[in-house]
Amino acid sequence: MDKMLIFSGSAHLELTKNICKYLKVNLGNALIGRFSEGEISVKLNDNVRGKDVFVVQPTCPPTNDNLMELLVMIDALKRASSMRITAVMPYFGYARQDRKDQPRVPITAKLVANLLTTAGANRILTMDLHAGQIQGFFDIPVDHLFAVGVFIDYINDLGLKDLVIVSPDVGSIKMARSYAKRLSAGLAIIDKRRDSPEKTEVMHILGEVEGKNAVIADDLIATGSSLIEAVEALKRSSCKSVRAAITHGVLSGPAIDRIDKCKDLKELVITDSIPLSTEKQHPRINVLSVASLLGEAIKRIHHEESISSLFD
Repeated sequence: MDKMLIFSGSAHLELTKNICKYLKVNLGNALIGRFSEGEISVKLNDNVRGKDVFVVQPTCPPTNDNLMELLVMIDALKRASSMRITAVMPYFGYARQDRKDQPRVPITAKLVANLLTTAGANRILTMDLHAGQIQGFFDIPVDHLFAVGVFIDYINDLGLKDLVIVSPDVGSIKMARSYAKRLSAGLAIIDKRRDSPEKTEVMHILGEVEGKNAVIADDLIATGSSLIEAVEALKRSSCKSVRAAITHGVLSGPAIDRIDKCKDLKELVITDSIPLSTEKQHPRINVLSVASLLGEAIKRIHHEESISSLFD
């Protein structure tokens, strides 16, 4: 492990420290700051020549600042002759802009992939992409992890009977199916119509949910409108209880207020792929750590071992 170094951007230092603790390695020494006009300043204080370097930086809000900081760190590492640079992005920002769904709009996820590659990244390690095909936007290897194992352990510990896993939309069916299979639970799908990017209208539920304990599985929660509408639809269908297991807790805009007002949502479980600020903490929001999952993937990448078993 003496050839490996792990650096952290400023987006999620706590997660990086937990990864280093799992791997029993020291955190790389880097000075990250801002010039007086706001430009990003990076100075690597450790010798990285010939080293296998991992930079942990989720591109969560403020997305542009965190993305630019990651690009600058990668450039610094490349110019300091690192052997290999892996960008560890637990949360991949701009992932929802993955296609042209309207005329004259960009595919920003592809642009971000180009920027990372041009900056000098040799490999990407990420988790629960909004759309799996984003891996194809890169011309470098992408290791795509899934947080399902972390959630499965937690849900099993709850000891829920009559369990049904609910996909909040058609796009999340594959994720919900993997939960249902591993939990030997039922599967339901919410058919909804999206009126605007921030507003949806629930149509009806496909599957048996009456009298069951429902767990909504999704990759991210932003403003929370889709989640709350799904909860209300499930309660109208006589669900016994409703929980949500969502990987990335963006929780932007009125999300916390909506969760607070929605008493039918028994619990929201997220991961620490994105730091949960003090003002976003809530008694019904629980955070599970993915540090060991990311740490194990980093160790296997460094030793040139397969990470396929992490998907089992």
